[in-house]
Amino acid sequence: MNTFSFLGLKIYPITIHKLLDHVEQNIALKTKCIIANHNLHSLYLYHHDNKLQQFFKHSTMTHVDGMGLIYLGKLLGIPLHREHRITYVDLVLPLMASAAQKGWRIFFVGSKPGVGEEAAERLRSKYPKLQIASHHGYFDSKPTSDENRKVLANITAFRTDILMVGMGMPRQEHWILDNLDSINSYVILPSGACMDYVAGVVRTPPRWAGRIGLEWLFRLFSEPRRLWKRYLVEPWFICLLITKDYFFRITNKR
Repeated sequence: MNTFSFLGLKIYPITIHKLLDHVEQNIALKTKCIIANHNLHSLYLYHHDNKLQQFFKHSTMTHVDGMGLIYLGKLLGIPLHREHRITYVDLVLPLMASAAQKGWRIFFVGSKPGVGEEAAERLRSKYPKLQIASHHGYFDSKPTSDENRKVLANITAFRTDILMVGMGMPRQEHWILDNLDSINSYVILPSGACMDYVAGVVRTPPRWAGRIGLEWLFRLFSEPRRLWKRYLVEPWFICLLITKDYFFRITNKR
């Protein structure tokens, strides 16, 4: 599979269909994989968090989650297109439909107490054959804590095929990296606020806004106190990265 490198990132230009094929292949082969994702927020964190960089080195595939990266890729001459942007808002239902059809067992770790259970109930009502369990993300996540061991034991006992971790970035990636050897599942998906949307706790951005790259504006107005720094401060650092990358590419073409 082709990969593209820009702004320090390594990106796999895949579609939802190809991602689901990758999930199915790893479950069939019983091999552990991490399918990670990048957006502008993770781009900023990546360049400020050494542990997050280590996480991405362990991932087997990293897809684009955010039209901002698609536009930046095009600006830098990278052939990325709208169909290469995969968000969990768009992925979750096709993933659950495939899981219900193929018998994949899904365990979700994250969100506030009760949110995962509500999301699971809604998904089971839509896909009656779906096998899904959850545990909230408000526990002592240190690898040596009793609560953390209990969560890992629950994942193992459920005979999990797909583990979704929705603790927010970079906590979810740190947790996955810290516990990678103890996680007994074939596919690991850092999934952010996915189940918050499914449960109706957070309002789902309109899909037309996502298609034209304005989902960030909807989210900013919905949660200004939590997201103002992400959308109003972090982009200035990203502009510096873009400038460096742009001139590096021009220099190398001479």
